Amino acid sequence: MSIYQEILGDRFDQLHPKLQKRYRIEDGSPFRGTGMMHEINGGPAWLFPLFRLGVRWKLLFPEHGRAVPFTVTNRFQFGRDGEQQIHWERIFHFPKKKRYFNALMSLDQDRSIIKDYLGEPALVYSDLLFTVTDNKELLIQSKEQRLVIGKLEVPLPYALQGLATVHEGYDDLRDVYTIHVRVRNPLLGHLFSYKGEFVQDA
Repeated sequence: MSIYQEILGDRFDQLHPKLQKRYRIEDGSPFRGTGMMHEINGGPAWLFPLFRLGVRWKLLFPEHGRAVPFTVTNRFQFGRDGEQQIHWERIFHFPKKKRYFNALMSLDQDRSIIKDYLGEPALVYSDLLFTVTDNKELLIQSKEQRLVIGKLEVPLPYALQGLATVHEGYDDLRDVYTIHVRVRNPLLGHLFSYKGEFVQDA
């Protein structure tokens, strides 16, 4: 079974059936989706240089806008130690350039969390907590975070963390997946967000 089925256990069956299908990502069964971000919002303008630097790691970007085409690919792979991993490639297709928000996830069974390495090469690590809401959506929340410097991982003070909240659902009336991602800092507030919808590629 996929790492998401393992982390959620019996709760996995409480997800909307389309979300269950989406998160059964196993060897040989990648998920590919295409859609539109209705809005992409950045934080304070003075943080844009930091976001521009994040482009090098396929992590953050300074662009924002509305009606931005979007693609997502989730692919199963094995790590060097045989660990099961899910690679996330999220591409935002702005008029003159493509921007990425990539990650590599795996399961920590001992702590019952998903490990999330953000960027390529990884720049930030985050513990992820997965839960199912009353309306059958998937709720993902980031917890402890570390800065990744080569093989060294340095814990980030709470005041410096970018805490993400992700809601992913399915709209039966329009037959689309819905996604809303918000990243905030405990001191600065809103840092980055995007909200949109997508369908699974045939």
